[in-house]
Amino acid sequence: MNVMVPEHRAILHCDLDAFYASVEQRDHPEYRGKPVIVGGGPNDRGVVAAASYEARAFGIHSAMPLQTAGRLCPDGIFVPGDGQKYEAASDAVMALFAERTPLVEPISLDEAFLDVTATEHLFGGAESIARALKRDVREQLGLVLSVGVATNKLCAKIGSDLRKPDGLVIVPAGGEEAFLAPLELGRLWGVGPKTREVLEGWGLRTIAELAAMDVSVLETRLGEHGRHIWERAHGIDEGVVIGDGRTPKSVGHSHTFDRNTLDGATIESMLLALSEGVGRRLRGQQLRGRTITLHLRVAPFETRTRQRTLAEPTDDDLKIFGTARQLLRDALAEDRRNGRTSPVRLVGVTASGIEIGRQMGLFDHVRTTRLNAALDAVREKFGDTALDRASARLRERRRFSDRRTKKST
Repeated sequence: MNVMVPEHRAILHCDLDAFYASVEQRDHPEYRGKPVIVGGGPNDRGVVAAASYEARAFGIHSAMPLQTAGRLCPDGIFVPGDGQKYEAASDAVMALFAERTPLVEPISLDEAFLDVTATEHLFGGAESIARALKRDVREQLGLVLSVGVATNKLCAKIGSDLRKPDGLVIVPAGGEEAFLAPLELGRLWGVGPKTREVLEGWGLRTIAELAAMDVSVLETRLGEHGRHIWERAHGIDEGVVIGDGRTPKSVGHSHTFDRNTLDGATIESMLLALSEGVGRRLRGQQLRGRTITLHLRVAPFETRTRQRTLAEPTDDDLKIFGTARQLLRDALAEDRRNGRTSPVRLVGVTASGIEIGRQMGLFDHVRTTRLNAALDAVREKFGDTALDRASARLRERRRFSDRRTKKST
């Protein structure tokens, strides 16, 4: 099967840093800043599954015998690991990826390729998507993501590895060969220990020196493999991102305010915009959500979630917003009853319990469906801010009126 590759693509490689160990540090605050070794005890016969960056400072790495790790770092925190917990964390991260593009190719629990060529215009470009994913993974899931952005999988993958942890490397279109040139041969796909030994025997040390070789010489000495690594040394890689075809488990948006706020109108106005974004993406993928979850981060650094499951799944903005708004009001009312004042730093809304297919339900309103379709069409053509609902404008007018009243008094 021949696959057509666009002239310019936007590919991300996303890699969670020290994944298993980071999940343990996230869930056990007492582990943070300390060497954590996942896989078993220091006297067990198994191998290290993951090591935190603090443990790596002692020379510990994945696949090292646990007993060796125990000798290198006797005061390390050794944990057996929890596969179900790691899978749940991975699913949550992959769901965030799927919010930006349907073309997500998981490589393992902690890394995936994303092709955002067809969707980057919706989110402000590939670099903006990468930065937003890093932010969302940190703020929503408490994990750290390194990302490489390039026009192909090869450079994106190498880019994500270069500046760990918490790295972001952008390889500009047309700059692939220059990006690879100064790197050591071992960075290149297809150059394993044996091939590297052969190439170094010829006096080659960098990818640039491999690229400068006569390709016919490489083919003579290494066969077809010689041409492949020569092409890669020039930044050529036409491999495509193959989506796994899975339906996303959730669709959500969140916003971090520049300053903490107690203004309910401000929070609800943002909640409406976020709900509209969730509804629009659900409709765009022919999906509906049954459970609506409100996310709040309040001062000093407490994350709260509240959720409600609907009788029927929905993709309607106002149904999502109405549910999330009630959850918000309930949460703020509970604070007042308990005599607490909790300024809001972040608000988010997520639809989960995803079902495929957009079919007219018994209680669906035709006018609402047509209105949502019209709003989607206008915003797709003129941008997200082209239209506001009257309710959002009303709140803006109320805030403006309130400010004028306060000034006049």
